[in-house]
Amino acid sequence: MAENGGGAKVEKGGGGMRQQLLHKVRRQAAKAVRTVLHGDEHRKASGSIRSLVYAPSVVAKKATLALTCHTLKYLPVLKEILCSTDLLSGKKKIPEELVYVLVCDLLFGQEVVGSGDAEKVVLSRKSALRSALARLLVKKNVASADELLPSEVSNPVPAMPRYVRVNTLKISFVEALRSLQEVSHEVEQDNLIPDLLVLPAGTDLHKHPLVLQGSLLLQGKASCMPAQALAPVPGWEVLDACAAPGNKTVQLAALMKGQGRVIACEVNENRVKRLRETVCLAGASNVEVWHQDFLRIDPTLPEFAKVKGILLDPSCSGSGTSVQRLDHLLPSAAEGRSEDELEKQRVEQLARFQQTALLHALSFPAVERVVYSTCSIHQRENEDVVRFVLPQAIAQGFQLASPFPSWPHRGLPVFDGAHHLLRTDPSRDNMDGFFVALFVQNAMGVDELCTGVIHTSDKNHTECPIVEMFPSVPKAQSSILRRRKLKRKRKKEQLVLQSSAYGANTPTTCS
Repeated sequence: MAENGGGAKVEKGGGGMRQQLLHKVRRQAAKAVRTVLHGDEHRKASGSIRSLVYAPSVVAKKATLALTCHTLKYLPVLKEILCSTDLLSGKKKIPEELVYVLVCDLLFGQEVVGSGDAEKVVLSRKSALRSALARLLVKKNVASADELLPSEVSNPVPAMPRYVRVNTLKISFVEALRSLQEVSHEVEQDNLIPDLLVLPAGTDLHKHPLVLQGSLLLQGKASCMPAQALAPVPGWEVLDACAAPGNKTVQLAALMKGQGRVIACEVNENRVKRLRETVCLAGASNVEVWHQDFLRIDPTLPEFAKVKGILLDPSCSGSGTSVQRLDHLLPSAAEGRSEDELEKQRVEQLARFQQTALLHALSFPAVERVVYSTCSIHQRENEDVVRFVLPQAIAQGFQLASPFPSWPHRGLPVFDGAHHLLRTDPSRDNMDGFFVALFVQNAMGVDELCTGVIHTSDKNHTECPIVEMFPSVPKAQSSILRRRKLKRKRKKEQLVLQSSAYGANTPTTCS
């Protein structure tokens, strides 16, 4: 199947089999449209358009995605046309989303044949639908339906390159490069993330053998930056606070060369399953998956006494991934609802949670580095969160450091030191919109910070992502550590009992 000027195209041949497949594709697309529209209306998306279509149960994914996107693209036009028919109100009630899909395919895709009851009903109105479209074009004084579309839909942001991270736990960078050179002659190494390869936009690798076996991960460039900024040293104990779906988790494991321990926390049961699958597929044997709410973890428990690095990538608005999520196809984008009061309230609630989570991450007694990241472009979830926690962070002996100092785009200048923060922009940087903040303990020198950063087969990559420090504050770091040590000592007896009770949340590893 392929998209050709619009709807889902199924290759000729196979007669009845071809029609059966089209029948299935149209209903899969209708289901995706229904889920997307419901989530957009109630501000509670259950997944992006791509993630819904690329679910394991969906067949003919390319054709389903093409038809889903095409239907959403022409939805405003379809609604106007359908007002002049009884398809949405007739006696033979057809699910609304299936009507949209079938009429879209009939008018803007390929010919619809009577392969099902719904198809037969739509075909019986074929002449009326085409006449309604012709009248609408005359009324609006345009030559084609494309001229009726909102600018957000008709002029989307250009597609991003295909980024692929090499899982060095399973394959060497050189081996992966050679394999992908057979797919595209334009594959090249990224200039910032050592183990990342870049291919032309639209390169489909979902069924590539190395992807299926976990040697390559389809992970965006911006998504790779938080783990790289944390720069965990092999042998460390690291905590991934909000770990699912697990791409950053297994990246941490790879940066640590499979040594040490990565504790991956996830509160949602369904996402825990996805996290375990990612960890097992990647062969990350040093990862322990905890079905646990990060905010309910007691940092003073013995299990976390040696945690030196924490990656906190909490729930956020996802506003930086709107291009990849195809959010420009949603009704809310055309109606300008992205900045309405409900959305502002949602962002505010998320930001308060993020502030709480970041303060909790900074409270672990032995932690030396904490990375806070989001896939949001909103100041409220980014600079404002860092500004809120910074006084407490400084009081606890932390300071901001600059991840990837050669990266030109830094935080918004809303407080002193915001230039240490990192931002990416989808319209400017050919990647998702991300935000990264790095907190380090004052006692760590620049040389120590650089240790363990370079875990790559390319010897030419020598840039340390952390060199510029936030001005130190007059606080006795040793005094802080002594107080923490005393606190742990006083609680030692109680912690043994707590640990027994905590056993209900026994971690799982991939066998």
